[in-house]
Amino acid sequence: MVKSIRLNEEGQAVEVEVGIQAGWRWRDGNGELAQIHSWEERRWRHRDTMEYETVLVARVPRLKRSDGKTEMAAVPWAERYTRWTRSFEAWAIGIIQACSSLEAARLLLRLNWSSVNAIMAGAVTRGLARREWEDLLYVGLDEKSFLKGQSYVSVLSDVQRGVVLEVSLGKDTAAARKVLESIPLPVRPTIKVAACDLSAAILKAIAEVLPGSEHVHDKFHVSALLSKAVDEVRRQKAQRLGEKGDETLKGTRFQWLYGQENLPARFAVSFEALAQMNLKTSRVWLAKENFGGFWMQPEKATAASFFKTWFGRARRSQIDPVKKVAKTFKTHLSGLLSSFAHKISNAVAEGLNSKIEAVKQAARGFRSFAAYRVRILFHCGGLDLAPSKTKP
Repeated sequence: MVKSIRLNEEGQAVEVEVGIQAGWRWRDGNGELAQIHSWEERRWRHRDTMEYETVLVARVPRLKRSDGKTEMAAVPWAERYTRWTRSFEAWAIGIIQACSSLEAARLLLRLNWSSVNAIMAGAVTRGLARREWEDLLYVGLDEKSFLKGQSYVSVLSDVQRGVVLEVSLGKDTAAARKVLESIPLPVRPTIKVAACDLSAAILKAIAEVLPGSEHVHDKFHVSALLSKAVDEVRRQKAQRLGEKGDETLKGTRFQWLYGQENLPARFAVSFEALAQMNLKTSRVWLAKENFGGFWMQPEKATAASFFKTWFGRARRSQIDPVKKVAKTFKTHLSGLLSSFAHKISNAVAEGLNSKIEAVKQAARGFRSFAAYRVRILFHCGGLDLAPSKTKP
């Protein structure tokens, strides 16, 4: 019951004191009647009242359990051990999700950084505990940059739903294994496919944790390797030409990486002239574009035939980066061909990468992995983050 309401007009705050009726009995976490060990006054931030910051105040008993241990009694308006009510927490989560940056949300909520991060971390913990795994059939495993330099995280996703399942620090076998082991043991045998890049470390982890699944290399990861080869050759050639005063390739990086179909109209004329030059970069780019025909094949058999022809041309190109990529593709040909049986779209991987990158850019980077993980799962995990509306 409400015992009193105190208005502080100068501080624009309202304090609502809540009490209990005499003779109230308490049960501990095991459901047994408990003795009251002591009382503590606690405060919870609540939804604003007419733009006045509102705080609930109550003396809460610390209960002595039958085993002699003590625990703070639960209250019906807040999660145990939090400093805000369920109503405020639900509202705060919505504000954080809607704002373009955490700083904007913090200012609107009038909270410090510690409180905002605690709300997000608690919401993610709650959401992960509620997650249902039964319909998980297709997973994707990818890596994302974290700090400057060679610092990465491994990201496990649900390919069908397009949500992040878990994140671990690093991109080696141990990191991939850790993120895959977040999948409950009973669920692992039901997973049909694991989509990933061509990394031996990731493939090893998949074989260890999901031995019954089939690995698939989709267009997104394959195109990245081809684009890397194009850029490597372009940089080498641009440097050599630059030493001779020739700036033909200067400022053309993104034109080569766009691909002919996605090239902006403003580059169409200049790039066509570049592509027709007898440059090594042009030949590598042509090999990349020609491989696009692999994904257009109607079935696995014709795709295998197409690859054989493309592979032969790549080997005869006498361009080391192209030959290296071609050899890698041949080693992992079974994973490439598996994509025709499962028709996994790279749109999900691209969409998640864009979302994660947006989270990273909005935060202007992260200093700790824990904060990065929470932010990714909060915005990209598809979790039920809201606090429970029922009494715990």
